[in-house]
Amino acid sequence: MGTDDYDCEWEKEVGEFEKTKAGVKGLVDSGIKKVPRFFINTSDKLPNGNYTKDGLKVEIPVIDFQGIIDEIRRASETWGFFQMVNHGVPMCVLDAILEITQRFHEQPTEAKMELYSSDSWCNVRFYTLYGHLSKPDVANWRDAFSCRFVDDVVDPGVIPPVCRDEIIEYTKNMINMRNVLSELFSEALGLSPDFLEKIQCMKGEYLSCLYYPPCPEPDLTFGTVKRNDPTILTILGQDRSGGLQAHHNNWVDVPPIPGALLADIGDLLQLITNDKFKSVEHRVLARSTGTQVSVACFFYPSTQQMVKAYGPIKELLSEDNPALYREVNYIEFVPHY
Repeated sequence: MGTDDYDCEWEKEVGEFEKTKAGVKGLVDSGIKKVPRFFINTSDKLPNGNYTKDGLKVEIPVIDFQGIIDEIRRASETWGFFQMVNHGVPMCVLDAILEITQRFHEQPTEAKMELYSSDSWCNVRFYTLYGHLSKPDVANWRDAFSCRFVDDVVDPGVIPPVCRDEIIEYTKNMINMRNVLSELFSEALGLSPDFLEKIQCMKGEYLSCLYYPPCPEPDLTFGTVKRNDPTILTILGQDRSGGLQAHHNNWVDVPPIPGALLADIGDLLQLITNDKFKSVEHRVLARSTGTQVSVACFFYPSTQQMVKAYGPIKELLSEDNPALYREVNYIEFVPHY
């Protein structure tokens, strides 16, 4: 088969998958034994464990919110990833959002089909592919249900009743966490506590309820392919299954801690801090048995600020620390990403 014929068949398979509106779980439920080729990842290595070449163990920082600013600063500068405990979000709220994530995705396909969309601008949608998939990109072995909160607000009526109350309550708690982290990040940068709040760089939320079903060939694909987030910040809640990894010289497991939340520095926060805070690559491994669920809350600028330019914060610049990036607005930044 020639390259053109192969590409046509590849595109045809993607199109046929999208028409089913059943997601990855639909593939699993159909009893497939082989991973479709648009999920196969040949560019990334399988896990290499939490050890350096010298045999030293490497672990993601865990920060107690009863602790100090210095821990936030060190983790943001060196890792870009850290787990948070004693953060104030009730355990019952975390358990509820993970439980309804599984409940939503394990509904019959017919109950979810009307919400299925590859249009990334839909405010509420069920999907597998984030947008149009084209080579050499590969698909994630996971399904997602996402809600967009514009300037902290969403119409509750657009969220399905099966998960409406839990999503609204969880997002309220994420906004509270955002407010706390905004102050802590500002202080860790040596700025006034309200600095990041004033520039409204975290005023919008995109909540994704993620479902990773078992995979017949987990060595060929990833639950989530390696990526950085193009946002300011992501707060992640995960179940106890594991599978998340962050890149810190090599791939490091992010072990689930009951009740903990994970903070992930986004590319835009790295840009405005002029590389003081680091955005890090991360990925999720596919597995042959069991399911995994997690909930990611992505924070991005307010509607008003989306069209305004963000660049390195002037208070952080000096003759010895010149700007590393040009100014860019978020609407321009995301398509480039």
